[in-house]
Amino acid sequence: MLMNDSQYPEEWTYIIEPKGKWFDLKLKEIWSYRDLIYLFFHRDFVSRFKQTILGPIWYLIQPLFSAGIFTVVFGNIAQISTDGLPKFLFYMSGTVVWRYFADCLAETSSTFSGNAALFGKVYFPRMSLPISKLLTNLVAFSIQFLFFLCFLGYFLFKGAEVHPNSAILLFPVLLILMAAMGLGVGIIVSSATTKYRDLQHLVGFGTQLLMYATPIIYPLSAIPGKYRWLLFANPMTPVVEAFRYGFMGAGSLDAFHLLYSGLFSLLVLVVGLVFFNRIERTFMDTV
Repeated sequence: MLMNDSQYPEEWTYIIEPKGKWFDLKLKEIWSYRDLIYLFFHRDFVSRFKQTILGPIWYLIQPLFSAGIFTVVFGNIAQISTDGLPKFLFYMSGTVVWRYFADCLAETSSTFSGNAALFGKVYFPRMSLPISKLLTNLVAFSIQFLFFLCFLGYFLFKGAEVHPNSAILLFPVLLILMAAMGLGVGIIVSSATTKYRDLQHLVGFGTQLLMYATPIIYPLSAIPGKYRWLLFANPMTPVVEAFRYGFMGAGSLDAFHLLYSGLFSLLVLVVGLVFFNRIERTFMDTV
């Protein structure tokens, strides 16, 4: 039996139209596809450790080995100061924080290049994929953060010079800043790689270099005052410093520099969303 358009329920009618405006982000549409975001998240989480023996235990091994190696090389051999904090705890705190930002950046930067086949077959909000990457990495960060808290509790019990304080309350803000920076920079790179594929090869290298421009393996106090502005130009520096200050009582907490990180995160996120929105219209024509 044939049915005309008037016989279809209005709520089942959805018109897919090209995005004509730079700021036509359709955030409401992304929310309506939250089930799809969960499916992408579940797929990424399961496939990450498929056919592995240790599975999610790798989330614990990675920061443990990184902190151990940093302790031996930079703490014991190079004798780099850790502001009086236990060396292992100092390096583990920096590693856990940095990994979340770096993973978000790396995985969202391949959104277009890594999902071209999927984008060419079916319509869905393209931002669903990078958002699902944030959630997957958030699970990894949560496990590693709890692992860090276990070591923090151990050192507190042993009487180490560790002094958690009320700045811990800033932790949700720091987490949002890391996610926004990783997502913003990642989708900017992803948009740019549709025309300049060389950027794909620079992401890992650039992220590694940026880590050395962040107080991960050394405290900010070890840098001469006249050069510290270079580190504070890196928006991840105030985040790492505030994290250490809140959970261990060492480092620095500066409202001005945190505000700078917040404004930078907001800026790159907005620019990234605009670029991403614009590129997705013509992406399949350039594949």
